[in-house]
Amino acid sequence: MKKSAAVLGMMGLVGFITACGGGESPIMAPPPVPAEYADKHMPAGWWTDQKIFEEGRELFEGKKDIDVNCASCHGMDGKPKKRGARDFRVAERMKLYSDSYMLWRVSEGVPKTKMKAWKSKLSEEDRWKVIAYIHKFSHGGNPAPHDDYAPSSPSSGGAGG
Repeated sequence: MKKSAAVLGMMGLVGFITACGGGESPIMAPPPVPAEYADKHMPAGWWTDQKIFEEGRELFEGKKDIDVNCASCHGMDGKPKKRGARDFRVAERMKLYSDSYMLWRVSEGVPKTKMKAWKSKLSEEDRWKVIAYIHKFSHGGNPAPHDDYAPSSPSSGGAGG
């Protein structure tokens, strides 16, 4: 009796966490970047350029264009506000993403999610600025080079996106 009550309690807790926006998918290696984006990379010096960082913040927060407000889903601090939004604070996941992968996903969106394509609203230069800015969330809120990129699968293994 006590055991079944404990199991039911744990199931309820898991359900509550999931319903409240928690429970992001397991960390897995991302899919390959399409050829159209594979050779695109962050412009030299932009990962840590304070001017680029500030322009990226303004775009992310919707201050330059009210129709582009990444923070409305991803939160002002990278902690998702909406169910299914990527948590940019999870360094273990973010280090799996190449700059090309991030540009691809911001540009084209993510299938079967609410993440839409932004290439019609943001120039490629502005998409890079947003990427430079969101990268800071997995680095304690500070601009940082993307030298932590590690394309191999994390300890949890697997493939997917």
